[in-house]
Amino acid sequence: MSIATDNPTGAVPKRPFGWLHITLFLLAAVVLTTIATVWIVTIYIFPSEFKPVKLSAKEEQTLSVKLERLGALGTGRRYGRKSSAETTGDAPTPEHYTEEGASRDIVLKERELNALLAKNTDFASKLAIDLADDLISAKLLVPIDEDFPFVGGQTLKVRAGVEMAYSNGRPIVVLKGVSVMGVPLPNSWMGGIKNIDLVKEFGGHNGFWKAFADGVEDIRVEEGQLRIKLKQ
Repeated sequence: MSIATDNPTGAVPKRPFGWLHITLFLLAAVVLTTIATVWIVTIYIFPSEFKPVKLSAKEEQTLSVKLERLGALGTGRRYGRKSSAETTGDAPTPEHYTEEGASRDIVLKERELNALLAKNTDFASKLAIDLADDLISAKLLVPIDEDFPFVGGQTLKVRAGVEMAYSNGRPIVVLKGVSVMGVPLPNSWMGGIKNIDLVKEFGGHNGFWKAFADGVEDIRVEEGQLRIKLKQ
């Protein structure tokens, strides 16, 4: 004699989701959302300061030679240090001005550029420059005034990208965009200059962009390096 059953295959019936499962899923969602929110606030809204670039002794020496060759340190100050003339208080030695043998090429590596900012400006831990092919990118930390509502006393992260190259005998400078807290700003908020060649647009009149273009013979932005050749 056989007894009929509702489960002839012998498989264990699946249990429906209960309140315990739903509660666990909700808790997991809350935890993940909280972690994501904290990460976004930390990275984009209230970021920590950048770590300033510190060159090795060999890199510092190389940068000092570059700057001295360009005549950028007319007072005798070496990169990050004082010369013996400054230390002893001796006056610089008089000499005739000459451009003979002077280099008109400026070549700076990304680390050198960031180290210069760290040593000679107030942006040591607030500004970082990245060099890629035909692109200069910047990250800037902007402190907010204490009296500003809601975020007073905090720091906002601003990012910007500028295309820089040389073509048809003229420099090319194009603002690719600006973002605040990871949100790109509308072109109208930037005066409508996004994705416009600033040299072509404003270089036809006397002013900064015309003077800049007329004084540059070549510009090359490469991965980790900036090259500028000046005209006579």
